[in-house]
Amino acid sequence: MARLTIALSDTRHKALKAAALQRGKTIGELIDESLEFYGIKSREDAVALVRRAREHSGLSETRAQVLAQDEIRAVRRSR
Repeated sequence: MARLTIALSDTRHKALKAAALQRGKTIGELIDESLEFYGIKSREDAVALVRRAREHSGLSETRAQVLAQDEIRAVRRSR
């Protein structure tokens, strides 16, 4: 497992420690859950997720890519 060092304000660190303690988790577990919640995945996980979604949708790969590109453009325009 990889290790990561980040800089947090003392206030944020205390809040994170308290939240982890309250939930009976480690700070690492809490951060990992947060990343999962926000959709942060490895490339392999993301590719597998897209493949499963496409299989369930019945779309061809080409049609799925067109729809994905349209969605990305729409999101970028809304920013």
